[in-house]
Amino acid sequence: MSSLAEPQASRPLSRSPARSPALSPALGPSRCGGERRKGAPDGGASQETRSADLNHAIRLLEGSDSSNLEEEQLKVLKKVVKRFENGLPLKDLAQIIDILNLCAEKVNEQEAFIEPMCELIKLCGLPFQKKKLSDEVSYSVTVSKLIAQLGYLMRVPSSQVRIQICKCIISFYKMELPRKLLSGYQPTSANYKIQMAELGGLAETFVLSLALVENELIEKLWVLKALQHLSSSGVNCRHMLKAQAASRLCLYLNDVDPSGQLVFRSSEILWNLLENTSKEEVVNQLSSLECVHALKEVFVDLLLHGFRHYDRQLRNDLLVIATLVAENPAAPMIESGFTTLLVVLATYTEVKIPNPLLKGLKLTFSYEDFEMKKLLFNIIGILSKDPRAVQLLSENDVMPALLYYVKPHQKPGFHEWSASQYEELQLHAIAILASVAPFLVDKYLSCQANTLLLVFLEWCMGQDILKYAANKSKERDDAILLEIQADTLFILSAVCENDAHRKELFSYEGVDILIPFIQMDPKKLYSGLGHNRLLFSALDCLWACVVGCYIAEDYFLEQQGVFLLLDLLALKQKNLCNIILGILVEFCDNPRTTFHISTWRGEKDQTAANLLIQLWRQEELDLGVKRDRYGRIADVKRPIVSSFQKQQEVIPMPANSPSFAIVEISENIRAKLYLLLCKLGFEDLPGLSAKDFVTLAIIRRYVDFKVGEVWSEVCTELKEEFRPVASDEEALKVISEVSENIGRSVAALQTEVLESHHRQEIREEEKTYTKIQAVHKQKEMVNKSWENFLTRTSNYEALKKAKRLQEKSIEASRSKLKTQNGAVHSTDIKGLSTTIGSGRLVTVESTPSQLIGGPLSGTDLALGKPSVCEGALKNIKRVKTLDSIKKDLGPVK
Repeated sequence: MSSLAEPQASRPLSRSPARSPALSPALGPSRCGGERRKGAPDGGASQETRSADLNHAIRLLEGSDSSNLEEEQLKVLKKVVKRFENGLPLKDLAQIIDILNLCAEKVNEQEAFIEPMCELIKLCGLPFQKKKLSDEVSYSVTVSKLIAQLGYLMRVPSSQVRIQICKCIISFYKMELPRKLLSGYQPTSANYKIQMAELGGLAETFVLSLALVENELIEKLWVLKALQHLSSSGVNCRHMLKAQAASRLCLYLNDVDPSGQLVFRSSEILWNLLENTSKEEVVNQLSSLECVHALKEVFVDLLLHGFRHYDRQLRNDLLVIATLVAENPAAPMIESGFTTLLVVLATYTEVKIPNPLLKGLKLTFSYEDFEMKKLLFNIIGILSKDPRAVQLLSENDVMPALLYYVKPHQKPGFHEWSASQYEELQLHAIAILASVAPFLVDKYLSCQANTLLLVFLEWCMGQDILKYAANKSKERDDAILLEIQADTLFILSAVCENDAHRKELFSYEGVDILIPFIQMDPKKLYSGLGHNRLLFSALDCLWACVVGCYIAEDYFLEQQGVFLLLDLLALKQKNLCNIILGILVEFCDNPRTTFHISTWRGEKDQTAANLLIQLWRQEELDLGVKRDRYGRIADVKRPIVSSFQKQQEVIPMPANSPSFAIVEISENIRAKLYLLLCKLGFEDLPGLSAKDFVTLAIIRRYVDFKVGEVWSEVCTELKEEFRPVASDEEALKVISEVSENIGRSVAALQTEVLESHHRQEIREEEKTYTKIQAVHKQKEMVNKSWENFLTRTSNYEALKKAKRLQEKSIEASRSKLKTQNGAVHSTDIKGLSTTIGSGRLVTVESTPSQLIGGPLSGTDLALGKPSVCEGALKNIKRVKTLDSIKKDLGPVK
């Protein structure tokens, strides 16, 4: 047992002088004796006494192995245990380490020392006693050595000692205070021993001790129980990984254990290792052929013979660990046969083909089996990334099994999944189908998957979410349905892309399915339920399944699809603009598209050209392109360079590598906007303001400006590498000047546009001012007429003057030629009592008798009797109010 004395260095360097056992107070009368109580020493003397007791015990244990001395040694050990039954003081732990090591040496030949040694170890499970708060720090090295020594004592060939050590370690995590505390002492903090165990590396030693108990089931279970507690700490888990804990535990999974605790505790420790340390390192330790085979065997055993709820849970835990191992390409999953088993199990309930690997399997529709089904779908997605496993997926009918769920759920029977479980399985199946389909295209097409997906998608769109909301809230079910639809659209995109025939199959029905998605209410994009992802999936499907097929494109145009895209573009959402503009650019290869874009009108009669120019301005604002306050070019040498681009240094690049000026084209939407405006034409664009024309002048020369940027980079690279010859330098200078002149010409054009607009505004302003002036003049004339009217009604002299002027005017208006034999009628109204001029009143007098037979006598107008109004007019006095007078007079002109 020389190896067990490893921590001998922890003994104190100096000891108290040797004392005779007879003189030791520790071996004197009982604590309850009167003489003893009377002569009780003070605190300092008590501490010296305890130290002397332990030193005496150490000297006795180091003595020769005689039968008489053995009895004395056991007696001393029992008294030490009795004295410290309420806890070990921190200052005495160094001597306790020595005593434990000496006891361990004697256990090999003297079994009598097993019981006192176990009692001492049991004392280590009680809270240590400290006198000062600083003692925990002061004695931390000694405490960590003692706890580490417990791990080394696992080498003692005694089942009782090993089990007691495990119990002691477990007690660290379930600390209970002793019934009585030492006088002047207090217990250490609850987590103190746990921290010291981490410091002493106890976990690593305990993992190594598994080799000592591999053939002893009870001891092994106690060790696993202790490791389960230790693995709750990240520090301990790292120590355990150093001792290859993951692989050691995995290799013990198949050991015989009727209680089932071995698999349970081992899996719990593996989970703690995965959660508290590097997942990659744990997986690497589990990726040996022996470990994978052990995982497979215990999984099959639980699968076929585990009927308890606990067994099914444990089976699923091991399946998750197997899934993590399968993610490691180096893991021998195929070589061990584990991959074949998992694939067959994943398709077992759908294809219903008997397989000898699963003979006797009986799956239920319990929650644990439901969780296992989802885990199996997940592992198929992982295996599809391994080219070696693709053939296995094809041979074991994975594609029909996944497509089994691409259909509406019928009314569930008694022994089937519930509606909510079935929908969740649909979600998982379609998600995995998206990963597997590109690798199993032939199987995908032979199962008519496109037709199944389109029919299923149409069914999804026509269903109420509430109809299938069994035991779930509306939001959750809605999110699941949206994710199913998004995954389905993604699959269609992957299958139809770059395949003209498949696009034609998609065309009519596919477009009808896509249109409602593109018409989605923009408010739903912020619901958080997945509408945003669904819209992106629909746009991606439109690009992959419609663009490039004239039949599908024409039908999309007929359904006003371009209008819907422009409506979405008008939202000006940064994440939508890029993909929508890309689709529109591709659509412009169809000659009918340009007309649709030109016809579109948005809010406030906005045109497509105006929208595209607004997006250009916003993009330049985001890029930090320098412009003046009117939107004109501010830097004629680098008119469209972003602020980030200016900060980049020109680095010489190989000829086949794009420069920053080229790479920048794909990183923003300006190139797409330029292409769309090129399709629309830069002339006679409707609905543009002067500011739009200023921006349009820049867009029109976008390619020229980009060419200038590239030449600028070429010049900079040449000057950094070598000096050009005179002719080349002159050519480069001319090219630079041409680019700069283009910038100046565009800036001059912009200025001319602004000036022309300013002149137009001035002309419009003058016209408006003239109209305003005429209105004011009219108002002045009305006011003046009203003032004259008031003057005539309030001043009699003014009225007479106005009357005279009126008469003169009337007289002046009469013809100077007198009518022979004609009647003269007076224009005055006799008896009028108003103070104003006469209104629209005419008195018609009869023709005098002497004129009967005159010019009118022979006509139908000849009067045969007096006027019926003549008498009445003589009796009427027309007095008009001011308002009626104004009404009669009308406006003065």
